[in-house]
Amino acid sequence: MTNKYGLPELLAPAGSPDAFRAALAGGADAVYFGGTSFNARLRAENFTPDAMKDCITRAHAVGARAYLTLNTLVTDKELPAALCAVEDAYMAGVDALIVADLGMAGIIHRHLPDLALHASTQCSGHNAAAARELAALGFSRMVLARETSAADIATFIRESGMEAEVFVHGALCVSHSGQCLFSSLVGGRSGNRGECAQPCRLPDAKGRYPLSLKDLSLARHVPTLIDAGVHSLKIEGRLKSPDYVREVVSVWRRLLDEGRGASDAEMAHLAAVFSRGGFTDAYFSGRISSKMMGTRSDEGKSRSVALESTEAPTRSVPLTLSFTMKRDLPLTLTASAAGRTVTVTDEPPLVAQNAPMDEAAVARQLSRLGGTPYTLDALHVDLDEGLMTPVSKLNALRRAALEALTGVERTRPDAAKAAQSLEKPQNAAAPTDTRPTARFTSAAQITDKARAFFAHCYLPLHVYDGETDGVILPPVIFDSEREGVKEALARAVAQGATHALVGNIGHLALAREAGLIPHGDFRLNVTNAHTLETLTQMGFADVILSPELTLPQIRDIEGARDAIVYGRVPLMLLEKCAGREAGSCTACEKDENELIDRRGEHFPILRLPPHRNILYNSRPTVMSDKKGDLARAKIAGGHYVFSTESAAEVDRVLTAYERGTPLNIPMRRI
Repeated sequence: MTNKYGLPELLAPAGSPDAFRAALAGGADAVYFGGTSFNARLRAENFTPDAMKDCITRAHAVGARAYLTLNTLVTDKELPAALCAVEDAYMAGVDALIVADLGMAGIIHRHLPDLALHASTQCSGHNAAAARELAALGFSRMVLARETSAADIATFIRESGMEAEVFVHGALCVSHSGQCLFSSLVGGRSGNRGECAQPCRLPDAKGRYPLSLKDLSLARHVPTLIDAGVHSLKIEGRLKSPDYVREVVSVWRRLLDEGRGASDAEMAHLAAVFSRGGFTDAYFSGRISSKMMGTRSDEGKSRSVALESTEAPTRSVPLTLSFTMKRDLPLTLTASAAGRTVTVTDEPPLVAQNAPMDEAAVARQLSRLGGTPYTLDALHVDLDEGLMTPVSKLNALRRAALEALTGVERTRPDAAKAAQSLEKPQNAAAPTDTRPTARFTSAAQITDKARAFFAHCYLPLHVYDGETDGVILPPVIFDSEREGVKEALARAVAQGATHALVGNIGHLALAREAGLIPHGDFRLNVTNAHTLETLTQMGFADVILSPELTLPQIRDIEGARDAIVYGRVPLMLLEKCAGREAGSCTACEKDENELIDRRGEHFPILRLPPHRNILYNSRPTVMSDKKGDLARAKIAGGHYVFSTESAAEVDRVLTAYERGTPLNIPMRRI
C-alpha cells in the first residue's frame, strides 16, 4: 500500500439525528442525511430544519462534514419547494448536496455557486466521460455505480479529474441505480422519488428470491481502495439503526487508520451486525456469479437484535473558555476548540447592589454544555470585585461563542435571484418531423409496415445490421468497454446508421465522435423542463421523457421531447444475470427467460452483452385508443418499445394505433 493520495473520507449514513450522532461517535469523517422531502429514503425518520442545523453544528465541531441528499427526481411544480429546502440547508451550514436531477443541479449551481454538488449514484454515472459532463454542470464529485470494478474505479480516478465516491458497505440494489422502474410502474411507489417498495426482495412464484443480492462489503479491500485514490468511502444505511451505524463505522474507521483489510473476525462481526446471508464483493473483484444472491434469515435478525445497545457514545470536543468581567469594559468570552478560537462580547457589567458575582457563579453558567458536542477542558475567569451581570447574559455569551466556533456564516440567498433561476426555460423547439419512433430487439421484428410508420427505427448496437438508420447505445459502458463500443459504432456508421439513442450522459461523446445524431433515451430520467434544457444544451437533439410521468406532467414540459406510448417498459438493468436464478442459462442465451412473480405476472428477461440483463414489464403500455389524451399532453409522435413481439404482433399494434382502436390485452396506461 503506497498511500500516495492520503486516507479517503469515511462517509456514514444517518436516517435520524440519533444515527447522525452514532456516525460521529464511530469516527466518520462525513455524514450524509436527508431532509423531510426530496430524498431517496423517505421511510427514514430524516431531519427537520432544527435537527439539521443541530447535527451540522455538531459535525463541524468535531471536524466532520455534513452532506444533504437531494437525490430524487423533481417535477416542474416541485422545483420552488425543492429550492427552498436547499436554501434552508445552505443557511444551516451544509457542506455539499448529493443531487440526482440534472435540472435541479443547474438551478442550484446558478443560485448558490459556492455550494458543492455531488452527483448521486441515481445519476447512473459509471465512467470518466460522465464525470467530464458533470463537471461542466458544476459537480465536483461523482458517486460511482456500485457495479464498477476495481480496475474501472482506478481508471476513473486517473482519467476523470473528479472526486470519486465509492460504496463500500451495505445493501445492494440488483438494478443499476437510477435505472429501476419496477416499484414505480408495477407498484406505484417510485424508487427514483424515495418510495421504493423493494420488489426485488420478494419471492417469485416458486418461492425463490432471484433478484435479492447479499449486502456489499469491500472491507477486505481497504489497501486497494486507498492506493487507487478513492476520495470517499461510502457506507449505505439510512434506514438502519444508530447501533448499526456506530458498529459498522467503527470497524471501517479502524481499518482505514491501520491501512489494512478486515480480518475473518471483523468480517464475522460485520455480518452479525447485519447481512443477507453474508457479503459479496463480486462487482468490485469481477467474480459475478450466483454466489452473490442472499436473503435476510431469522437467525441473522436475532443476532442483530442481540447486538443492540441502549445509547450510542458521544464524540466530544475539548473546550477551553476564558471569561473577563472588568469595570467599565465589555464582558468578554473567548472559546477555543479543535484549533479554532473566537471571542464574543457584551455590554459592561453593573455595580452590584447586594450580591456581587463570584467565580463559582460564573463557572456554573459557562460550564452548562449539555446537548452540545463540547466537554469543558479548562475555564479561566478574571473578575473585578463588586460587579455583577444577569445570568441571561452569561448564557447568551456562551451560546454565541459556541455558535461562532461551529457555525458557517452565510447570507440568505436573494429571493429575486431564486425566482430568476426558476423561470421556465426556453427549450429547443419540438422537432418538425412529428412521426413516431421505435426500438426493436431484433431486425426480424421490423416489418415493411414498421419502416413506413416510423421516422427512425433503432436496433441495439450489438445486433445492428445496417437495415435501419438508428442504433441504441448500450445502457452501460464502463471505461474498460469504451474502445470496443467505439469500434462497434464505427462499423454501424459505415453500415448506414445516422441516429443514436443515448441513455447516459457518459455516452454522449461516443455518439458525437462517431458522427451520429444523439437522441436522449428514457434512461436519462427527465421529469422537468430544466433537465430537458440541460440535456439539449449538452447536444441531445431531443429526449424521451421519464415513463414515470403522468400525461399532465408531460404536457407541462415543452420543447424537443417525446414519450413512450407503446410497449413493455424496461424495469431493471441488471449487471448480474438473472437467468440462473429465474430460469436457466440455456434460456438466457435464447432470450426465453422470465420472472414470474407471486401473482403470476410474467416479466421477460432479455440479454445484453457481455452478460447483462434487462427485465421488462409484464404488461405493455398501450395508448392506441387514447389519441385525444395524447394530443392534449402534446405528444405528437410517441416512442414505441418492441421487446418480445413477433413481426405479426408488431403489425397488429401499428394497425390499432392507425385506427385508434384498443388492443385487447393486459396493459397499463400512462
